Amino acid sequence: MGSRHSSRAARPVSSRTGSHHLQRTMSNAGFWNRLLDPIDRLAESIFSILILLSFTLAFRIIKLGDDPTQHIPSAYVNELLIGAAGATLAWGIIDGVMYALMAMFERGERHRLLHQLQSTQTDEEGIQIIADEFDYFLEPITGAQQRQMLYQDVLEHLREGKPQPVRLERQDIAGGFGSVLVAIIAVLPSFAPFLIFYNNPALAIRVSNVVSFTALFILGYQWGRYTGADPWRTGLLLAAIAAIMVLIAIPLGG
Repeated sequence: MGSRHSSRAARPVSSRTGSHHLQRTMSNAGFWNRLLDPIDRLAESIFSILILLSFTLAFRIIKLGDDPTQHIPSAYVNELLIGAAGATLAWGIIDGVMYALMAMFERGERHRLLHQLQSTQTDEEGIQIIADEFDYFLEPITGAQQRQMLYQDVLEHLREGKPQPVRLERQDIAGGFGSVLVAIIAVLPSFAPFLIFYNNPALAIRVSNVVSFTALFILGYQWGRYTGADPWRTGLLLAAIAAIMVLIAIPLGG
């Protein structure tokens, strides 16, 4: 039926329909789940941290070249913080806008499906349209006869439906705001070392990278839990991506 955002296009069905475990978890986090679902929050956090990590790893290369012993002026650190914060905020705003637009797109897709079904002349045409939409995930878990009965019921129900106007709704704005909020909150721990070790910029950058590295592992672990994948492998995969970034950057002077 269409996806809300390119970063969510391949999200598992469980993020939409939800397993019993996911539903129980979501019921315990009312505020956040009124804004974004768990997978959206995790994706937003991961991208935000990767953006900050790319700033901190590339900082010395851009500003100081390949000499790792060169002193980092405090003015450069302030510039790094401003640039990284601005990029994080810009990312959150862009993704928030796309969240709202893609939510409208999904409703438009449902409107299109309803219009197609109500324009068909025979039940066979309507059932084929429904099958084109749902066979890809129902076929592995149902028989042909079961799907036929289900699609017939769906067709009868939708033919009585009334298309609703496609417009920006309050939950779309709330989700967009949530995207910005999550993008900012996700990187706060990685910004903390710059305040704690303000007089030692080199140490602050290294500690910030370690914090980002750890956060990515935790987020990957949570992603694995929500999607039904192996949490440890997913967490280690994200951590490995961060490690590769570090291994590439440090020899270059990052």
